[in-house]
Amino acid sequence: MDWKSKIRDIPDFPQPGILFRDITPLLADGPMYHAAIAHLADFAKTLQVEVVMGPEARGYVVGAPLAHHLGVGFVPVRKKGKLPAETVSVEYQLEYGTDVLEIHKDALRPGQRVLVADDLLATGGTIGATVELARKLGGQVVGAAFFIELQALRGRDKLKGIAIEALAQYS
Repeated sequence: MDWKSKIRDIPDFPQPGILFRDITPLLADGPMYHAAIAHLADFAKTLQVEVVMGPEARGYVVGAPLAHHLGVGFVPVRKKGKLPAETVSVEYQLEYGTDVLEIHKDALRPGQRVLVADDLLATGGTIGATVELARKLGGQVVGAAFFIELQALRGRDKLKGIAIEALAQYS
């Protein structure tokens, strides 16, 4: 499938010199969006995934329908202070500074097979923090699924030992 035909390039967004890969055309095309989720679900089935985790906000548009397709639960990963019950948190590095992600303390069972999902694998900071959250609760992260991978940013290096699937790869 030609996934890149539904990913729009937007130069100089959000700042000059950045080429933004926009997935909204893929999301707007029902059959293509369905095919993307089905493709990632086929990958996840080989890993015997029991739950999907996705960071806000675009991780939800990949992770939640993927969990639904697989018939498993979805664990939302949120920014600090957004979840109502007791949480565990991870601080992670951004390009300029740090941020914090959280999940509910009871979101996973020890040993549960976890797939992390997001729209984009770039430097691996957000998804690496998501993996760390899963492991803090005893989850076994067996896979990671993305619509896009920006290979030059080497995010894969932060996911050693985890099976990875990306629909579209850009060097």
